Amino acid sequence: MKVWLKRILWLFAGLGVIFLSFYLSIYWGAFGKIPSKDELKNLKQSVATEIVDDQGSLLGKVYIYDRQAVSFSDFPPHLINALIATEDARFYEHDGIDAKSLFRVFFKTILLSDKSSGGGSTLTLQLAKNLYGRDAYPVFSIVINKLKESIVAQRIEELYTKEEIIELYLNTVPFPDNTYGIESAAFKFFNTKTKNLTVAQAATLIGSLKANHSYNPRLFPERAQLRRDVVLKQMNKYNYLSTTETNQLIAQKIKLDYQYFSPNQGIAGYFREKVRKQTEQIIQKYKLKQANGDLYNILTDGLRIETTLNKPMQLVAERAMKKHMARLQSQFEKGYGNNAPWLKNKAAFNWALQQLPYYKKLKSQNLSSAQLKDSLNKKQKVKLFDWKESTIKNLSILDSIEHFSKFLNMGFVALEPNTGEVKSYLGGIDYTYFKYDHVSQSKRQVGSLFKPIVYTAAIENGLDPCSYYSPNAVTYTDMKNWTPKNASKENKESEQHINYSLEKALSESINTIAVKVLQEVGIEKTIEQAEKMGIQQELPKVPSIALGVTDMKLLDMAQVYSTFVNGGVAPEPVFIKTIKNKSGEVIWTHDKENKPDTQKVAFSSFTRQVMLSFMQSTVNKGTASRLRTTYRLNNAIAGKTGTTQNNKDAWFAAITPKLVCLTWVGNDNAKINFSSTAIGQGANAALPMFAEFYSALSKNKEFDEITQAQFEPISKEVKKAIECDVEKKDGLFKRIFGKNKDEKSFHEDKQKKKKGIFSWFKKK
Repeated sequence: MKVWLKRILWLFAGLGVIFLSFYLSIYWGAFGKIPSKDELKNLKQSVATEIVDDQGSLLGKVYIYDRQAVSFSDFPPHLINALIATEDARFYEHDGIDAKSLFRVFFKTILLSDKSSGGGSTLTLQLAKNLYGRDAYPVFSIVINKLKESIVAQRIEELYTKEEIIELYLNTVPFPDNTYGIESAAFKFFNTKTKNLTVAQAATLIGSLKANHSYNPRLFPERAQLRRDVVLKQMNKYNYLSTTETNQLIAQKIKLDYQYFSPNQGIAGYFREKVRKQTEQIIQKYKLKQANGDLYNILTDGLRIETTLNKPMQLVAERAMKKHMARLQSQFEKGYGNNAPWLKNKAAFNWALQQLPYYKKLKSQNLSSAQLKDSLNKKQKVKLFDWKESTIKNLSILDSIEHFSKFLNMGFVALEPNTGEVKSYLGGIDYTYFKYDHVSQSKRQVGSLFKPIVYTAAIENGLDPCSYYSPNAVTYTDMKNWTPKNASKENKESEQHINYSLEKALSESINTIAVKVLQEVGIEKTIEQAEKMGIQQELPKVPSIALGVTDMKLLDMAQVYSTFVNGGVAPEPVFIKTIKNKSGEVIWTHDKENKPDTQKVAFSSFTRQVMLSFMQSTVNKGTASRLRTTYRLNNAIAGKTGTTQNNKDAWFAAITPKLVCLTWVGNDNAKINFSSTAIGQGANAALPMFAEFYSALSKNKEFDEITQAQFEPISKEVKKAIECDVEKKDGLFKRIFGKNKDEKSFHEDKQKKKKGIFSWFKKK
């Protein structure tokens, strides 16, 4: 017996030596470095950056891990009680390793197969795992990881108080839907802060920690509720809840208020992406550094970006857009009937195909025609956008092009003219499917939206606001016999000798007169005026500029139209007001972006008031009169519609005293336009977006300060200057002897004016 006893003792001693050697090898880093106490003192967790609106309401997040850190003082007692009762009842009694629990697990769970005995993992051990994860080893992987975690756990216990450990734990633990930390989970599932969580809500979230997919309350509400009830019963077991309270809470069903904060989902997707890019540019430009000297990282350093966007207004805009664009899409498709260009037009199809990065990648591989065709025809599951309901279908690349090419897209921005602050921003119809931003990235032909710049330049350079021009077409012989025409039919014979005032010409968007006014003021002065009003790109020195043949950004045009209600100053669009670090310290404000040249006045008060009056006529009785007749808007509104060549682009610019709104609508495919002017004109395709938006704002008292504002009264000087009839007939003498303007060139007409009427008769 003594021999066997000695052998057993030697065996245990040998095993002890082996285990000790094994443990020491782990401790000394043979299986990967274990964080030192100094490293554990300065734990740095990846924290999501928050993007908030002008009232501090959360718009979305930018992150690698969706996490927001909160302090222990923000944890309600019932949250801590739920955690302790469920995950580690002896938390305040152990030093990171609960020997009693491990002993219970060993004998009951392993030897007696009693699964109800619970686990031996403490909150501190779980924290160690959350902080550093687990590595994969060829053998004994679970044992090695457990021992590493036990070493880290003991070091944590030596460095931090129990309250600090709970704070670290709840800020790192993974919750369902790729959410890290209790604050992010509270926002995502219940749209509230941690400190405001109810007992039932806290129990639901703590319950999900056991298996964050299986107990996801969004995906499996019944299963999550059963798990929540287990947490509530544990709280009752450890006297954190009375039996009555427990039963009352168990009787309640889980009520989620789920919030999407992924980059591709949720409110203001295009705006959030714009803010993300601009923040990264600001960090680089101003070298915004942390205490350790590293530049801030928007993905990991928990910044708080306070923006100019107004969330309630953005929600109104998004609803208005969906209502209008769904209706217009139906109108657009019916307009083509069976001759849809996205199905019949090979040029349109090929253009769309050639824009695809995947197609460009295939072409670069020098594949044969057959191989290229096979790749493009390979079917896979694709999520398809539709105004009624998104669907998933097995489609090839070629099938997808046919589907997505038919959709009209749009851009919309609403900004405060006196500050430049962007209050609402829609870069397209759906950021999930259409990433291209039609507010800040896209350049489209602006059409008649350019005409107010021409008229502004003319009046600023001395043209009488009561000047009259014939709407008849003329041929410019010194410009290769160019003959611009109006969108509407030519005037009837009885109207050939009717002249229009500048007010009527602009309000009815008469092309022929816009070109004549441009000739009067000169191309150089017009371009100079455009630059003063915020246009920074180079403009072509051609007479067709009067008709807006140039491609421009929607955001630039918003600056232009803002000058009319901002004292003639083009405001710089503002997206971000302040950036703070996760400690709440301001590290950047928009004041740093102020530029002296942005305060230059583009034109006189006289010109501004005249132009504003002209554009109010556009709304009251011109091309934008649908605002009054169809939509019954009685607010103070000025505006301008725009329709481009071949009905490719539709525009509407709306000016109100405290908000300037620009809308563009068209197809991303350069080969697809509207089937008719009736559908594709600015008044039909773009104006209703603003109308729906402003109608909704007007019905909400929250926006009364904006919608009830009035334009300033015009001065006596301006009132006198614009008091004239909108039409004037040619005199009898001219009607009898004069030629119609479309029968002679504008160049000849100018020469005759210089020589005088008698020399003209002599020539005749």
